[in-house]
Amino acid sequence: MADLEKSKILTRRTAYLELEKRFARLSALSGASAILHWDSAAMMPVGGSPARAEQLAALSVLSHELLTQPEIADLLDEAKENTEALDPWQSANLLEMRNRWRHATAVDPDLVEAHSHATSLCEMQWREARANNDFVSLVPALEEVVNLTRSIATAKSERFGVASYDALLDEYEPGCSVTTIDRLFAELEQFLPDFLAEVLERQHHAPPVIVPVGPFDVAIQKQLGLEFMTALGFDFNRGRLDISHHPFTGGVPDDVRLTTRYTGDDFTQSLMGTMHETGHALYEQGLPKKWRSQPVGLARGMALHESQSLLMEMQLSRGPDFLSFALPRIKNAFKADGPAWEVANLERLFLKVEPGLIRVDADEVTYPLHVILRYRLEKALLAGDLPVADLPAAWNSAMRATLGVTPPNDKMGCLQDIHWPGGAVGYFPTYTMGALAAAQIYRTTAVEIDDFEAKIRAGNFADLIAWLRTHIHEYGSSLSTDGILQAATGKPLGVEDFKAHLRDRYLP
Repeated sequence: MADLEKSKILTRRTAYLELEKRFARLSALSGASAILHWDSAAMMPVGGSPARAEQLAALSVLSHELLTQPEIADLLDEAKENTEALDPWQSANLLEMRNRWRHATAVDPDLVEAHSHATSLCEMQWREARANNDFVSLVPALEEVVNLTRSIATAKSERFGVASYDALLDEYEPGCSVTTIDRLFAELEQFLPDFLAEVLERQHHAPPVIVPVGPFDVAIQKQLGLEFMTALGFDFNRGRLDISHHPFTGGVPDDVRLTTRYTGDDFTQSLMGTMHETGHALYEQGLPKKWRSQPVGLARGMALHESQSLLMEMQLSRGPDFLSFALPRIKNAFKADGPAWEVANLERLFLKVEPGLIRVDADEVTYPLHVILRYRLEKALLAGDLPVADLPAAWNSAMRATLGVTPPNDKMGCLQDIHWPGGAVGYFPTYTMGALAAAQIYRTTAVEIDDFEAKIRAGNFADLIAWLRTHIHEYGSSLSTDGILQAATGKPLGVEDFKAHLRDRYLP
């Protein structure tokens, strides 16, 4: 009997090891797809978009076919029968494998191919429509993407027994639900309007911000971005910085691609965009090496991913300690002088709160309101309550109601983000969830790292990055988001630390 039981355990372990091999192949395909997608946005000529759409669709179908082969289900069941044969990381990996498998098997391969093809073409159409301020030209392509995304959501919701939006959200933040998001967002909406009004009143009575006048040489802007990326510990042997219409990070942990964008009249836009994407990139580079080819080695979800980018862009880069390090370097780089370049004025510039039109340029007080707006609109799009053609009007109305501003055109309005043309419905809430997590994490590092403020003022970020590696990055997907936050900060995701951070910074 003992020999028989041992044989069963070995068989189950063999099933698990076979799954590891298969998921390693899937990881390689996903990596190739990620690089091709990055190349499409950053380097590929416009005329290459139809061919690239076919390539990406083919990779999507191939990955889907490998993941939905009938024997995968048998291997998963065999490995699950006795998890005692697995160590904790393998057990966590098995759970992640099953989650990826259930998402894949819920959707027909033809729908996967059609969705990949449609999103690739729609993203390229979006670039042209945005450049020309021509939403009407995007409507047919975006309607197809929304319809196909809705079909995917319906298929998954029926299989999983959850709401359609929850089924899509699970791809970006596993285990999260509309119930959780609505609770967090309701707390923010109770706090932010009055707080925003008080901050605006305080700033109205402060010395006015003198905005530095350009033009600001793009080569210098890029060099500044590279300098700060290096200071933060980005490994350029395993990644690179380029330009795209919309800043983003892609690739794989050992080949991380990030992009930013430049404008000659505002150096802060590219600098903050670069810091944001560097946070994403550092997370990718810090994921557990042993599990690189496995689902458990991936980032936990987009809430934690966004926490790392917003920690760098908002918590760190706009704080007085970092600014005391960075501002003299910025001033020297542009060979600038005068009242606009005094440290006190530049600090007010980086901390200026003002309702604006563009999410990626928003301050950290108004940023969550941009996300809440998009969250509600994408739910309406998915439910079919908001026709795509009516999106500009709905967007403008929501901007007036939420932020008190009205876009003068669609380029500054509903055309500003690439997410919906790319089929990423369910992604937007993770930005604000990330902001909440970033506040929790950063406040914890300030307590746990000796001489934290002095180190940041000196441009010594090694201890901060080491802390993030140990307490966030190296967990991969071995725990839930709340599990990682609980271990790192002593509590699950909540709103209170974010509110305390805003009070401390803007209304001390």
